[in-house]
This record gives sequence, C-alpha cells and structure tokens, in this order.
Amino acid sequence: MMQMQKLFGLVLVLLATAGLAGCSVNPATGDQNFTGFMSLDDEQRIGATEHPKILKSFGGAYKDQAVITYVNNIGNQLAAKSELPNITWTFTVLNSPQINAFALPGGYVYVTRGLMALASSEAELAGVMAHEIGHVTGRHTAQRYSKATGASVLGAILGIAVGSSAVSELFNVGAGLYLKSFSREQEFEADSLGVRYLSRTNYDTKSMASFLSKLRSHSQLEAKRHEKDPSSVDQGNMFATHPRTIDRVQRAIKNAKGAKSGTRLGTVDYMERLHKMLYGDDPKEGFIKGRTFIHPELQFRFEVPEGFRLFNSPRAVVARGPKGAIIQFDMAGKPYNGAMTSYIPNVWAKRGSFQRVEPLTVNGLEGATATTRMRQQSGTFDLRFIAIRQRMNRGDDRIYRFMFLTPVNLTERLSLGLRQTTFSLRSVSFSEAQKFRPTRILIKPVRANDAVQTFVRQMSIGDFREETFRVINGLGANDNLRRGKLVKIISE
Repeated sequence: MMQMQKLFGLVLVLLATAGLAGCSVNPATGDQNFTGFMSLDDEQRIGATEHPKILKSFGGAYKDQAVITYVNNIGNQLAAKSELPNITWTFTVLNSPQINAFALPGGYVYVTRGLMALASSEAELAGVMAHEIGHVTGRHTAQRYSKATGASVLGAILGIAVGSSAVSELFNVGAGLYLKSFSREQEFEADSLGVRYLSRTNYDTKSMASFLSKLRSHSQLEAKRHEKDPSSVDQGNMFATHPRTIDRVQRAIKNAKGAKSGTRLGTVDYMERLHKMLYGDDPKEGFIKGRTFIHPELQFRFEVPEGFRLFNSPRAVVARGPKGAIIQFDMAGKPYNGAMTSYIPNVWAKRGSFQRVEPLTVNGLEGATATTRMRQQSGTFDLRFIAIRQRMNRGDDRIYRFMFLTPVNLTERLSLGLRQTTFSLRSVSFSEAQKFRPTRILIKPVRANDAVQTFVRQMSIGDFREETFRVINGLGANDNLRRGKLVKIISE
C-alpha cells in the first residue's frame, strides 16, 4: 500500500511539473494556458493533415469561385486584425447543407453553405468567422488537445500502477468527451474575441447576436420537424459543453455593448453572393423530394411510407417514423460476387444472430433478407436487413442496403409499407433523373403590396414553408415585410 501511495504521489508530481512546463502565454488573452503538447507549428501540421478528411466528410469545398473569393476576403480581413496575423490562414466554404462552422488548429476555418443560407448580411457571416478565428487565436484547440492527451497519459500511468486496463479506458473515455467540443468558457471567450475582431474591421458587432438569434430560431424549427419540443434547444445536458444558444445570444449582446461597433453590414453584397446558391442536398449526393429519395447521377430512387420523414447525410439516408421506427439506406463500399444469402451474415452483419435468411428478388435484381430481434433500454425492436445487388456493365457492381428497425408491437402494422419501400427501389432513366432538380436560393426585392404569403407561395419545399421563409429571413412569427427589403426564397 505504501509503495502504491508513493507511486501515485510521484505520478501527480510528474504531471504537475509537466503541466507547469507546458503552460504558455495566450496571445489573444494574455492568460497562462496549458498547451505543452502542441506548438504553433504543431497546430499547423495537424490542421494540414486533417483538412482533407474534413473535405471528404462534408461533401468537398463549394466550387463557386465568386463565393470562395468573397469568403476569403472576409476571413483575411478579420485574421489580419487578430493576434496571429502572420500564420497561414485557410478559409473554406464546405458543400454541405448542414448549418455548421468550426476551426482546426493552424488557422483552418470552415463555414458550410447551409450556414451561409441562414445569414442575411456580410456582417453576420463575419461574426461567425470571427468567432472561429477566436478559437484559433485563443489556442482553444491546443488547450483541448493537450488536456485530452494529458488525460490519456494519466490514465495509462494509473492503469499500469494498479495493474488494470479499466482505469486507463475510463480516462480515455474522458479524453474522448473532451475532444468532442469546446468548453463553455472557451466558447464565451471566442465570442469576446470575435466581437473584438469585428470592431477592429468596422463591422456591426450586433450582427453576431442577430445571427445567433437566427440560429436559435432554426434549431426550434428543426425540433418541430423532428416532432420534438421546440423549447428543448435551450435545455443543456452533461454532454452539451457548448453554451446553450440563448446564453450565447445574451453574452454576445453584452460583449457588443462593450466594444465600439462599426457600421459595415454588407447586406446587398451578401445577398448577391447568395443568389442561385445551392440549397439543401447536392445532386451528387442524391436529394429528397417529399417521401422520395432520388440519386440523379447514380440513377436510382426509392420511396418511404407515409408517416416517415427522410434525412440525407454523406453516410446514409435515414427515414424516421412512428414510435422510433427507422429506415436506413446506404450502399456497400465494395462489390460482392458470392450468394446474396451469405452476404448479410458473412459480410454486412457478421455478429448478427439471425432468425432466418432468405433469398429475395426486387424488380429483377438478386437480393436477400434477414431478420433478428434486439433489446434496447427503450424497448424491444425487430430489425430487418435487405441487400440487393445490381450488376453493372463495367463490373463495378452495386449493393443497395436497407435496414428496417421497428418496435415489436408495430412490426406487423408497418410491414406492408416497408415491403413497398423495398420494391420501390428501381433504376431511373437519364431523362427521368433530369426532371428532379435541386433547390437554390433566389433573392427577391419586396415590392408594394407584397406580403409574407406572396413569397411563401414561391417556396419549393415540402412543408413548414412559412416557418422556413421566416427563419431564413430573420422574421419573427408576427413580423411583416418592409418595402425594398431583399428576401430569400427557396426554389427549383
């Protein structure tokens, strides 16, 4: 026991000593921060390594050169007024409909076209970018990485000391959670630094708050789309280390009052850049029209039953239905030449314990289906796997894959609709594929006698048309339009 106490004490002394040695002065705040595991050169190397992975995960970079130049100009102006003006900054618009912005070590800053669609002025976009620049200049990524590495090192040392891997695994879980997001304090600091950079470049600092208010409204609308309580976006939990949006709005407003606000809004220029920008899914990833998913380039489509709502992502297409029922569709990464009845248990779901595996023919295509039952905390579910192979002329065969997850008490009721989904999978001709066009942002001026409904009727989206129009244009539930204002609509 005494030997264990001495070893534990030595570990803590060594870690404390390493922590003191690893502290550096934050260039943006002047505070001492623990960044001992990463230098500025290390940050740039990590950013350069991770950049291609980010592009792959978010559909690549958006290819509109005018938008690229515009966003780069905004970013470079802000970065030039930061505490790290001399590092190489890289600003990227990601070709993703998600509303997201983030930064990597070494000056890599990303915004999605989905986020640009929500902003209504250059100043609002600048506010988002200034916040992300603040994460870099505040060296928050370095702090996060260093503390996570420290947690892993401590876990490994204590695991050896007690002769158990459980402690090591526990600490590694903690490190993983730390890597997921910034702390509340870091987010608030990035807001403060962002307001500083906005002020130095003469942008209206209140635009940071106005965009965050739009973000909250959008989150409430998405909650409604997912049939959740809209107020849930203001409720934190133990894993939500990002500040709640409403808290950030209030803090951003307070910070804006503490800095000299500029006059730059850039509304007209910004809206001109948004005109005809792709909105929603890129046809290269396939897109959703009501209950139909169609992939114009790969030339196939399928439909989901009534009561299911489709969502597209780079990895899979998911449809959510009643009482937790889920449909997931994807395509196998590799071709398979064996019998399809062996594909599910031997390739796709090797660890599955199936009740039965059966051959299946779907519109002339060879396939197989298998079922199993699984118990979760939320209840017992039936899970059906369906794999369908399409032989291609050049030999690069495709395997389409469905998974149907249904609560056991709903399986029989939903079975017909799910069977229809399976058999709705079919090829489409080139001419048919061209009939499905992506949606884009169009900019329209408000003229005399125009009302909200004038533009809502022009929206080419399935549901929540008025709510979506109000959110993307920053209008409250009872706000009216002002003559001369530029508004965004979503149209084919």
